[in-house]
Amino acid sequence: MAQVSSISNEQTSPTSKLITLRISRFNPEHDESSGFMEFSVSYEKWTTVLEAILDVKKHHDHSVGVRYSCRQATCGSCGMIINGKPRLACFTKISELNSDVVTVEPMNNFPIIRDLAVKFEKLFDTHQKIKPYLIRDDTEIESNEKEFLQSPEEVEQYIQFANCIKCGLCNSACPTMATDSSFVGPQALAQAYRYVADSRDKGKDSRLKIIDDSHGIWRCHFAGSCSQVCPKGVDPAMGIQLLRGYMLGFRS
Repeated sequence: MAQVSSISNEQTSPTSKLITLRISRFNPEHDESSGFMEFSVSYEKWTTVLEAILDVKKHHDHSVGVRYSCRQATCGSCGMIINGKPRLACFTKISELNSDVVTVEPMNNFPIIRDLAVKFEKLFDTHQKIKPYLIRDDTEIESNEKEFLQSPEEVEQYIQFANCIKCGLCNSACPTMATDSSFVGPQALAQAYRYVADSRDKGKDSRLKIIDDSHGIWRCHFAGSCSQVCPKGVDPAMGIQLLRGYMLGFRS
């Protein structure tokens, strides 16, 4: 695909600056390979990468494919590679990148739908596979008991991992996923730990059996890339290591 340069005609403010936004373009239905289109976009110190992409869609090329929703780092929809690193476009300010050129590409390790949008089916399938919900026997609930209370110490064991927004950035950064398409991935493993470590849950044994597989927890090489890119401060690498403690009988 040939590069195309387009200069913004929008009125800029005295405080605005210009960056070159390089957007990866690829439609697997008719393109043989991907390429980049370049646009000159004005931005302020608060402008996010997502806002710059939407400016291009509005004023230059309506066909740019990008997924987004909440615009406040909550839904996890706008994950992409920004200047070589998996990030949320709505959470990444252009001014923080310290570069006159911003390159955006689709996340690694995911099939491409078009341009910056990728398919999440496998992410959701593996997430469901580890049973991401509390498992209990209803007979344990007494008639006068309405909730299972936890101490602050019990909550602390898993609460960090409950912040996962399923954006897929950790899976995109994972080098193991790049070489093993059947690997369950750091997102699912971290969520398996979230429930195993929850004192209210009784599904530990069934979850450990699910991930005790050659493409499961033992496939992780502990590169730590997943934890470096999480926008919510979750540490999947630590969760996986703690989960191995349960697998090896060091934790109960």
